[in-house]
Amino acid sequence: MAAEPLSAHDIETGLRDLPGWQVEGDRIARTYRLPSHFAAAALTVHVARIQDELDHHSDLTLGYNTVRLTVNSHDAGGKVTSKDLTLAGRVEAVAAAHGAQ
Repeated sequence: MAAEPLSAHDIETGLRDLPGWQVEGDRIARTYRLPSHFAAAALTVHVARIQDELDHHSDLTLGYNTVRLTVNSHDAGGKVTSKDLTLAGRVEAVAAAHGAQ
């Protein structure tokens, strides 16, 4: 069953509890800054595990000391759904433990 796209209002409401996340076109996105490349790589691995648990995957980019996620739902025509907000919330919940800002 395909996920239902959220309205712009519902997306903005959901992002209120996700500091640093923002709407970029038909996606939500966030860039985390970390204290080192190793910390960034560790966060990337942690995010990959969360994505596998949820069976919902973002575009995930590792930089020297940054991790960038952009996410939408392909099964909703590339729009933002509640699955995207759930993924963002799970990532947000673990990011600080890696020293992310």
